[in-house]
Amino acid sequence: MSDNVGSIVGINGNLITVRFDKPVTQGEVGYARVGDVTLKSEVIRIRGANAELQVFEDTTGLKIGDPVDFTGNLLTVELGPGLLAQVYDGLQNPLRELAEQCGFFLQRGTYLKALDRTKKWDYTPKARPGDEVEAGDTLGTVPEGIFEHRVMVPFALTGKHAVVEVAASGSYTVDHVVAKLRNAQGDVIEVSMVQPWPVKVPIQAYAERLRPVDPLVTKVRIVDTFFPVARGGVYCIPGPFGAGKTVLQQVTSRHADVDIVVIAACGERAGEVVETLREFPELIDPRTGKSLMERTLIICNTSSMPVAAREASVYTAVTICEYYRQMGLNVLLLADSTSRWAQALREMSGRLEEIPGEEAFPAYLESVIAAFYERGGLVRLRDGSEGSVTIGGTVSPAGGNFDEPVTQATLKVVGAFHGLNRERSDARRYPAIHPLDSWSKYPGVVDGAQVAEAREILRRGNEVDQMMKVVGEEGTSIEDFVLYLKSEFLDAAYLQQNSFHDVDAASSAERQHYVFAKIQKILTHRMFFPDKDTARRWFLQLTSVTKDWNLVEMESDEFKQLEERIFSLLAEVSEHA
Repeated sequence: MSDNVGSIVGINGNLITVRFDKPVTQGEVGYARVGDVTLKSEVIRIRGANAELQVFEDTTGLKIGDPVDFTGNLLTVELGPGLLAQVYDGLQNPLRELAEQCGFFLQRGTYLKALDRTKKWDYTPKARPGDEVEAGDTLGTVPEGIFEHRVMVPFALTGKHAVVEVAASGSYTVDHVVAKLRNAQGDVIEVSMVQPWPVKVPIQAYAERLRPVDPLVTKVRIVDTFFPVARGGVYCIPGPFGAGKTVLQQVTSRHADVDIVVIAACGERAGEVVETLREFPELIDPRTGKSLMERTLIICNTSSMPVAAREASVYTAVTICEYYRQMGLNVLLLADSTSRWAQALREMSGRLEEIPGEEAFPAYLESVIAAFYERGGLVRLRDGSEGSVTIGGTVSPAGGNFDEPVTQATLKVVGAFHGLNRERSDARRYPAIHPLDSWSKYPGVVDGAQVAEAREILRRGNEVDQMMKVVGEEGTSIEDFVLYLKSEFLDAAYLQQNSFHDVDAASSAERQHYVFAKIQKILTHRMFFPDKDTARRWFLQLTSVTKDWNLVEMESDEFKQLEERIFSLLAEVSEHA
């Protein structure tokens, strides 16, 4: 029990007002007591002798006068070996262990250690007595799946420290002291494999922050070619309900060229989260041939869980991403959905009676979203290696309205915008990323001039399509009609992709570069047709063959045969055919 105990003087849903006598810190964790149950809370505002705390649990039963124990610590997560393949809630409680203890219905006030205290890890020391180290430097390593997990000097330490003692090679639990360090004042600090870190404080134990320039290959053609994401970049996927945001994220997590994937299910429907939990262990990782879950971590906070924990879930996820970045790994964070997080901020802002901004969101919404996405990035560590955190956040605007505050605040800070379109999803044109509304500031796997030329064909083809809706095909010239058919061919043969086909689901950068060059040749080719019906039939045949081409392995004989078939069709409509 804490020696700093306050008393509840006000309750408003999951917001409690507590009078205190001893000093209290902004962001400090407190535990509200309801009988034998303690409810985890966080100080979000202090006024005079009163502190206002958001409670991460159901507050039923709390009453005026109940005690609150202040811990003196910020909201933290445990960082160490054993995080991968886990499923946590927003407060980093392991849900599998929690279910074993509580059954089907999780009990409020039950908090478990995030890391297994009984499992032993094969530790290999890297530092030696007498070495000079600082925060983030490697003291030793343990194997974690396919990775070499670095046991690092705690990030909270400042300045140089001398290594006094290191543990010999052997099997130890995470709480075992593996090194002793001496600071400039002569104090000896014991270091174990696990260290706590406050979730709202970025980890900055690196030498330099770099500009993201290298494409992060997701193997989704419309993304890598037209609207690329950089390794260490940030992007958003806004779209209406049912447009395919979750499927696109799952495909990205499976095939993206990253080491570790962290999924933050923030306020999502429980059915979607259950589907993810069931599917991921069964998905085969193309990189290792084992379960994809072995290099995945899921932070699960569904819409049925306490609303205050939504905010904690996104910060918990990004902090774990930064931790693995410190090991020289490339990490992808998929946050689904940041709109639910913003809604949680709106609810707490309303309870705090703050002056509302647009659509009642807090006035500081933009700065909070910007601070979150700023934690993505590419860094050079002190040992010369590089690590990155790439953040992809989905936004769920009501009715697909991209002018609402959360989408607009996000667009101001991201480097790529993948706008999902209801009309494309209804027409089963997946991925439903709109090729004209979306954009990216990052370089892609294909030359930018070629992509700009293809986008111009899409734009002009769309204009012809809109015109034909007014005047009909008969009022359109054969040249404009062929331009429209070219844009439809590009959409069907390249932009659309079958996420459930073994080959077409993942298109490598090499294949995209090769295929797009051939598509570009078709788009720029001068074609001659006697009438529109002939042009339509020819493009339907070309589209069918090209789709079949997308479904076969690049190294196969069938791939070459279909390519020859495509260009024999092209020869039929050439000027000298």
